[in-house]
Amino acid sequence: METSRSLQTRWWELSGQDPLLLLKTLQLLWTKKEMKKQLKEEIRRGFAGLEDPLAGLLDMLESSSDWKGKGHSLGYYISSELQLWMKEHPAVQQSGTKLKKLQARAFRILEQCPANLLDPLISIYQLHTADRNYLLGHVSHLYHRGDYKEAAILSIKLKLQPDQDVEKMCAPLLFQDKINLVEDYVGEHPELQCRLIQILDTWCEPDFNIRDVARQYQGLSRYKPDKLNRKMLSKLIFRLLDRFNVDPALCPNVINQRHLRTLNYLFYKRFVEKTMTQENWADHVQSTVGENRWLQGHLMELLLRHCDLSTAARWAQRCNLPEEMLPSEVADELQKLEMQERVEETTKEENYKEVKKKDYYQLPIPRANIHLLQNWDEMMQCWEKVLKPGQVVGIDMEWRPSFGMVGKPRVSLLQLAVRDEVFLLDLPRLLEQAELKDEKEKLPHFIQMLYSNAAITKLGYGMSGDLSSLAATCSALKGMDKQSQSVVDLLTIDKLLQKSSIDWKKGGLRVDVLPPEQSCEDGELRQPEKGLSLLVQHVLGKPLDKTEQMSNWEKRPLREEQILYAASDAYCLLEVYEKLCKDPESFGLSSDLTESLVRKPSVKPRAKKHLNKQEVPSPSGQQCKGSDRETPRPPAPISPKEFSVVCDNMLQGLGRYLRCLGVDVRMLENEDDHRKAAEIARQEGRVILTSGLPFQTLQSQVGEGRCFSVNCSGKAKEQALQVLRHFNVRVTLADIFSRCQVCNCDKYLKVPKERMRQLVEGSRRSMGDGSSGCPTSDQEPPGRTCSAAQPSSTAPGSTGPWGADVGLVGSTALQVAAIPPGVLDKAELTDFYCCTRCGKVFWEGSHFGRVVSQFQDILVTTGDEQRIYELN
Repeated sequence: METSRSLQTRWWELSGQDPLLLLKTLQLLWTKKEMKKQLKEEIRRGFAGLEDPLAGLLDMLESSSDWKGKGHSLGYYISSELQLWMKEHPAVQQSGTKLKKLQARAFRILEQCPANLLDPLISIYQLHTADRNYLLGHVSHLYHRGDYKEAAILSIKLKLQPDQDVEKMCAPLLFQDKINLVEDYVGEHPELQCRLIQILDTWCEPDFNIRDVARQYQGLSRYKPDKLNRKMLSKLIFRLLDRFNVDPALCPNVINQRHLRTLNYLFYKRFVEKTMTQENWADHVQSTVGENRWLQGHLMELLLRHCDLSTAARWAQRCNLPEEMLPSEVADELQKLEMQERVEETTKEENYKEVKKKDYYQLPIPRANIHLLQNWDEMMQCWEKVLKPGQVVGIDMEWRPSFGMVGKPRVSLLQLAVRDEVFLLDLPRLLEQAELKDEKEKLPHFIQMLYSNAAITKLGYGMSGDLSSLAATCSALKGMDKQSQSVVDLLTIDKLLQKSSIDWKKGGLRVDVLPPEQSCEDGELRQPEKGLSLLVQHVLGKPLDKTEQMSNWEKRPLREEQILYAASDAYCLLEVYEKLCKDPESFGLSSDLTESLVRKPSVKPRAKKHLNKQEVPSPSGQQCKGSDRETPRPPAPISPKEFSVVCDNMLQGLGRYLRCLGVDVRMLENEDDHRKAAEIARQEGRVILTSGLPFQTLQSQVGEGRCFSVNCSGKAKEQALQVLRHFNVRVTLADIFSRCQVCNCDKYLKVPKERMRQLVEGSRRSMGDGSSGCPTSDQEPPGRTCSAAQPSSTAPGSTGPWGADVGLVGSTALQVAAIPPGVLDKAELTDFYCCTRCGKVFWEGSHFGRVVSQFQDILVTTGDEQRIYELN
């Protein structure tokens, strides 16, 4: 009896002259995973015995279909082994007419083969040497068949891009959302990069119809061309500009549109929010518009919409606009009102400054103790005082607003505050002087000594983002967050203080939070405080004046208002820290505040970065990064109350689901720009949830791990599960509906059914007077609340369909008029829950059960929660 080995030898002897018999032998071995090594030997022996190995491979591929699917097939394995074998036996290479015949057969296989077979076949049959017109014709055949992706991939492999129409090749890929393939297509060809950006820019013209382009290509009916709207195209163009370092002048349409959005944003900040001074606003408008006549024309339209004629006339003079561009009424005002309006604006600003002194935090040190340092001789006094052992230093940084442009901002001013003095370091000038004197390491050395010295306490607010911007300004400071010692980030304290902001009093409910708008002494409404300003108000009694925050910090010389603002931003940290350390209990904080706040030196090795991995922030704001292994360590579990996010405007469904599960969620409105999410995240310490192209831009605006890209193709529920699992948020039954679905408030007033019946009946008779109708009860999260009264169509306090709304203490209206008829008659209902912020009324219904069933896979239940809810 022959042995197994001799049998295989006979198979090889029989198949030595026949590729198909060899294929049968290899197929048998392929099915036995433990014989892969022997398979490799048989392939090499088999090709050595074939008269023409190259033709033999084609015979095998043509007679088998297992290689047509995705993944590693036997056909791919054989082709790869032949490719390696040919390097050891170069004599088998073909040329001339015989090679052309082999290439013709190989091209027929290329029409059906997966992408992983392309490289081996191109190498084995030298397809790049074939007639270029023949190659282009083959790609054209794939293209007209509707195989746009395959045509593009083959063009890249054969380097055919210079001979092709970049618009024709890339347009269908863009409609199919294959942006990465488009980038690869033009990646090594600067002239094609420029051409592609110019084409995309023409698509952004006001009268351009993207549907006209989509109709030119077959097989795209299931794709939505409107997805490539001007906003998305604009983001794509800026992504390409950033990646390929192309001159922005090639895309005037999208640059003009970006500047126009910036212009609209500046008008919103100045005239709607009223959070920019006239001088800052004018400076940014001037730099945005420049000498562009198109933008200047839009500026005139905005001025006439938001301002009076005299203001429009003054800007017309500043821009030196020709008379034919001006409306007649502006031209008439141009000369006669210029001086008069300038005097009035100056008077108004002076009055405003006087009011601010009463309303805002004031720097408690004389102006002479604020030092603007612009050369190294001046730096010596700062060096000695700041690096003194035992010193406490307040640190802040300022940079020019980016208005959504790509990349991290570069720090223009570094503020260091010690007791009774503030040093303002003009970083651009100091770095410039150090480079001229060949002393580049001097300033980075000073900053590194400051942050790494454990004997010096460093105070900041949101220091992760500051250090990231500092590293972008000076490359020598990269990784300094790992070297920092004795660092206190007051943003952590701010979050603790916000949790204790409700004061309950017997006889009614008083919510100790700021109203939507506050009134200054001059009667003008201002926006509520937030971020560091709110913390300063909470601890020191008055908020910071943030009107200089959006200054052009790169412009020199700095104005006096900028200098005072920068000094206050750093010095207030010292006063806040000192007061918190003296009496932490009065603010609801633990007595060991100082020890718990100071961050210990980090000893964790920095994880290797992967493009497809995202770092996870821990509840304290520090990054939980993966180890050097492939699987990163999961973050510590947190509750929904410890997790606060801001959702981009395309993820409002996700935001509603997360809020339903108890997460603190802020959501952008449809008209908001994506960059607002970064602003909110920095000021309030939130994590950004976004998707698609905005992720790259927003990620660069905040600290590492503070921006998460959600799967845009999933439904809102799937996205919520993705976020909760990624950040290890543990949801319990008590968390469900613990926040108001309308306003995000987590404080409710529990009202017994009979008391609610009295309120409703009183409302029907239009006898409720608001405050007298407010019940008294302890606050209690509804937990099981499932249904809500729909928003009242009438204003708070006015008479609705059933009568007047009833008011909570603090002028919050209870929307009892929105409770549908019959709800109060349900026997199983015992209590109602009223949001203390917006007055929405909730009661138990069937919605709770549906949410529990949808998220039961991630719910964490305690012993007390193992009960059945009888819900309607």
